[in-house]
Amino acid sequence: ASMAEQFGGQPGIRKITDRLVELSIDDPRISEIFKGQDMVRLRRTLFEQFCYILSAGCDYSGRDMRAAHADMGLERSDLNALVENLQKAMKEDGIPFSEQNRLLAKLAPMERNVLQK
Repeated sequence: ASMAEQFGGQPGIRKITDRLVELSIDDPRISEIFKGQDMVRLRRTLFEQFCYILSAGCDYSGRDMRAAHADMGLERSDLNALVENLQKAMKEDGIPFSEQNRLLAKLAPMERNVLQK
């Protein structure tokens, strides 16, 4: 099965991104980052990003990663918390561990464009 299929296609990817946002808003480590953000837009761009990365037939309409995160002052610990929440969302949804790792490997190169230091 393709990666997109392993994630349940677009509906499955949407479910995981929505859960990721939910977990992160409730996460005391990073909830501050999400205060005052346009959550509808965040959900959409996260979904598009994952959908695009997983070749599930989406275009990504958001800004480039560097521009999108320019003034947020994100640190490695923030990113680690987000990744943990993503892993939890995928685990809850029964995504095989190997597929979780494949998605994380595809996200990893973006790190340098997101972190401020």
